Amino acid sequence: MEKINSLQNAHVKAWKKLQTKKGRKQQEQYLLDGWHLVNEAVKAKVAIKTLLITAKQLETKPDLTKFPAVIEISEEVASHISATVTPQGVFAVIVLSEREDDLTQLDLSRPWLLLDNVQDPGNIGTMVRTADAAGFAGVAFGTGTVDIHQPKVERSMQGSQFHLQLINTDLNVMIDQLQAANAPVYGSELNPQAAQYLDIDAPASFGLIMGNEGNGMSRELLARTDKNIYIPIKGRAESLNVAIAAGILMFGLYH
Repeated sequence: MEKINSLQNAHVKAWKKLQTKKGRKQQEQYLLDGWHLVNEAVKAKVAIKTLLITAKQLETKPDLTKFPAVIEISEEVASHISATVTPQGVFAVIVLSEREDDLTQLDLSRPWLLLDNVQDPGNIGTMVRTADAAGFAGVAFGTGTVDIHQPKVERSMQGSQFHLQLINTDLNVMIDQLQAANAPVYGSELNPQAAQYLDIDAPASFGLIMGNEGNGMSRELLARTDKNIYIPIKGRAESLNVAIAAGILMFGLYH
């Protein structure tokens, strides 16, 4: 088994760059951090290129036969390439999927969640996990939304990224796809023309757009929706967190 201890190693420098969107795009791969995500990737038969593991983790005698290549790394290297303060000491280098930019093979028999300029990785992860739990077909990451493989987004999705389809796209293109398939697109906004989500009888397939945490959906996309909906607030709170609102709407519309 190959062993790498130096931070100056060329592989280590390349793995470190996978923390950035530019590095992931250039290398056409990304990094998963921790056994939970690595095991979820294995179960989903994702294309794992290399497993990186520390001596401490090797002592637990994991099954390494499922990985095409395994490299032992030092604790120093693990800390260097990880985006967490206390990494577990196990990583998987994953090949980027071409499906993430391919809108020709979308499952339009079930709903889609569309993210418009959503910035908080925790919110994104919560929404992806909720879309998974609610039975959605996938989540579209629109322009301005944090990258699918940003380390904090990866961790917060908790493996749900392997249970449904995630794509990067201009949401205008996604709206075209949905509406061409007779799937209505719902925006989320409180305005005089909006309807309470409880009054919507949604079909089996639809699109639901959630907007930026501070500014909501863009005017351009709001003008293209089939209906804009809102959640009635009975208390005195001004608004709901976008991930909480998305959860209410996903389960409320798709049942």
